[in-house]
Amino acid sequence: MKPKHQAGCDKIRGRIIPVITSSMKNFTKTFYLFLLVILTSGAFAQTLDTATKNKRILNAEFNDIYTQNLKPAIFGNEYGGPNKTLLTSDLVANFVLVNSPKLPFFLVATPEINIRLFAAFGSPVKSPSYMPGLVVYFRANKDVYHPKFFSVAYNHHSNGIEGPTANPNGTINVDSGKFTTNFYTFLYHIGTRTDKEDVIINNYKSAGLELHAALIRLGYAHVLEGKYGWVRMRGNWLYTLAKKYTDAIDPGKKDFDDWMHFQLDFEYIMDKDNNYLFTDYKKRLNISLKYYYQLPFMQNVSLMAGGGYRGQDEYNIYFQDSYAYATIGLVAGLSFDYHKKGTARN
Repeated sequence: MKPKHQAGCDKIRGRIIPVITSSMKNFTKTFYLFLLVILTSGAFAQTLDTATKNKRILNAEFNDIYTQNLKPAIFGNEYGGPNKTLLTSDLVANFVLVNSPKLPFFLVATPEINIRLFAAFGSPVKSPSYMPGLVVYFRANKDVYHPKFFSVAYNHHSNGIEGPTANPNGTINVDSGKFTTNFYTFLYHIGTRTDKEDVIINNYKSAGLELHAALIRLGYAHVLEGKYGWVRMRGNWLYTLAKKYTDAIDPGKKDFDDWMHFQLDFEYIMDKDNNYLFTDYKKRLNISLKYYYQLPFMQNVSLMAGGGYRGQDEYNIYFQDSYAYATIGLVAGLSFDYHKKGTARN
């Protein structure tokens, strides 16, 4: 016969052990349920993160495409115009304000100054063209090998002079006349990318309209009305080649860097331009073709040669001049800083 104290312990043990066992079972069930919730949530979060990641990769790749289409700066000279020059320069700085994989658009501020150093007494720079602007790009598809996208831009254009635009006899005052206009550009872009073993080829085309605020009678020198094109059809063709090079630091790796660009730009005045016929391309057409060659030691600078024809000179108050020209010099900008690691996709 057990002692009374032992019998009491057995009775207490008999009550406690089932409670502990039950609690452990409940804890185990709760733990496994909690673990199941965590795993399920993790799987859902992983699916969501994968979709978000793919979207951001696509945005980043399109941002690179937009960068390739940015306008470069030009430093050189032109030959053939009615006013001889010692230097011509289109100073374009691309301030990229929005370039984030998290956002589906790309925003750039483009302060631009076009100058001509005339071959005259004192070598004057007469009335530069000041053309600050803002452009936004956004994609229209999800294929980086056949991209489609839009760009919308606003630009101001003036020469910083406050003199009368017209002389007393009605002719344009090219010596000290005020030139002012504001315009919007709407372009649709398409492209193709072809990867070969030793070269990556990008081929872009764009077309659209340039509309000036003068159409709603805002922001322009009134003397220009009927003499300057307020509606212009615009287009561009850009063909770029990136060449495979041996990595300068690791000879075992290959990089694709900018090599050559071909660029064609044109615009045609669609509205009234003096009394010129709509088919008078000698007064309505502006067109240029340029070739850029980047040496291996250059980063975002290329040699440039080209030529074209201006039916209406874009150099502010000199807009009445029409002439063919040739040009040589250097170009620079973010669009000449294409670098891609690894091997191209075949």
